[in-house]
Amino acid sequence: MSIVALGVFPYITASIVIQLLTPVFPQLQEISREGEAGRAKMNRIIHWLTVPIALAQGYGQLVLLQQSNVIASVGFTGDALLPTVAALLSITAGTMFLVWLGEMITERGIGNGISLIIFAGIVAGFPSLLTQGFLDRDNVLGVGFFAIIGVVIIALIVLFNEAHRRIPVQYGRSIFRGGRMYRQSGATYLPLRINSAGMIPLIFAFSIVILPGTIATYLSTNTTWVGDVANFFAVLLVPTSPLYWGMVFVLVVLFTFFYTLVIFNQQNLAENLQRNGGFVLGIRPGRPTQDYLNRVIVRITMGGALFLGFVAIVPYLASLITGVQAISLSSTSLLIMVGVGLDTMRQLEAQLTMRNYEGFLR
Repeated sequence: MSIVALGVFPYITASIVIQLLTPVFPQLQEISREGEAGRAKMNRIIHWLTVPIALAQGYGQLVLLQQSNVIASVGFTGDALLPTVAALLSITAGTMFLVWLGEMITERGIGNGISLIIFAGIVAGFPSLLTQGFLDRDNVLGVGFFAIIGVVIIALIVLFNEAHRRIPVQYGRSIFRGGRMYRQSGATYLPLRINSAGMIPLIFAFSIVILPGTIATYLSTNTTWVGDVANFFAVLLVPTSPLYWGMVFVLVVLFTFFYTLVIFNQQNLAENLQRNGGFVLGIRPGRPTQDYLNRVIVRITMGGALFLGFVAIVPYLASLITGVQAISLSSTSLLIMVGVGLDTMRQLEAQLTMRNYEGFLR
């Protein structure tokens, strides 16, 4: 088994947890407002939290392998103690190595290193995906239609990721220099993205939908009424049932609103605008600006939430339409790939612009 079997997902989980806990704990709010030093402290906290999460997820992987009869025993007693500890330490060290490697790519390369590592892992699975498609020769038309659906979804993801609402902002402030007062003014806009949550709501939704089925699998061997209830949920919440994907759609929409509002309120845009002498045209600075921006973000997030919900259930709809069961189309992977690709293109465009070369993005 690979020592990097968990990838960088414990680090991603730790980052999401810290983002959600920041508005809850005043200490984290103060650290987040300390600028570059605060970001360094938050990153250190995320690193500390990554270790126990990697240990917990690594132990879960070992238990699953034991249930599949891949390894003999897992535990912290008897002969299983040393192999279990060695495996957990190796898996955790592999995850932290990938995190370090990602930060080195961010510091010395182009783009976000963690995202590029996830991107590379997704692309590495394409050959096996294509092989599965070629094996399904009885449904060539369905496989072709399946590929067309994938291309259309990628185009829609690009469209919604780049879509944003421009809020006109006017700047006007007075600066004193040499005993004289100078007035500065200018106009710009505040871009509010329709899909500012990214793939985080999909991760939340799938984790919650999978949890009851996972618990039911452990309890299904019980001979009492608990086992009967567990078997009922184990059959009801299978990935091929319409109820499963209906719950995924609803949870993605709810989590998109929740995550977007949490992250948006942490940015304190109204306060920052007022501090820098900026204001939204026709809106008073301060609390009225914050209320106006909240109303706008709720309205535009409605479109983004419905779109993410649709993307989440695309694999189920594609399999129903085409009848192809051999190929699995991961909506989360598509969102990650498109997001990382666009971000890397922007980084390259910025580097070319800095060096006075003509960019390749029109």
